[in-house]
Amino acid sequence: MTEQCCATNNQVMIMACSGGSNVGQLSNRVAVELTREGRGKMFCLVGIGAGLSGFVRSACDVPHMVLIDGCEVGCGKKALEREGIPLQDYLVITEMGLAKNKDFQLKAEDIARVKGEVCRICGTKEKTQIQGPLKSSANACCG
Repeated sequence: MTEQCCATNNQVMIMACSGGSNVGQLSNRVAVELTREGRGKMFCLVGIGAGLSGFVRSACDVPHMVLIDGCEVGCGKKALEREGIPLQDYLVITEMGLAKNKDFQLKAEDIARVKGEVCRICGTKEKTQIQGPLKSSANACCG
C-alpha cells in the first residue's frame, strides 16, 4: 500500500499553479506525480479561478488541501482568497531558492525536492533537509 504523503485515505486535495514558467510547470508536475503515487488528488485550480460553484464548494468541503504556487505572484493563493476559500498548507517554489525562468526542461532533482517539501509541509513521516515557506490556517470554510 502506498504511504500517504499528505493525509490518510487519499483525502488531500492538491492544487497547483500551472503557469507559463519552469516553476509553474514544476508545480503542476509535482501535483501530477503525487496524485499518481496515491498521495493525494489533484484538483482543478482554474475552476476555482473561474468562480465555478461546484469547484469552489468542493474546495471548501475538503478535509485537507495543499496549494503549490510557482512564484511569489501567488496566482493560486489569490484565486482561493477571491472565492473565500481558506488557505491550508501552502508552498511557493521560488521561495525554495529555485529561480523562475522559461526553461521547461524540468530536472528530476527539482521535482524530487519540491515533492519532498510538499510532503514535509503536509506533515508526513518522510523528512527532508529542505527548508521552505509554510503558511497554514484553520479550515474555517466558505459561507
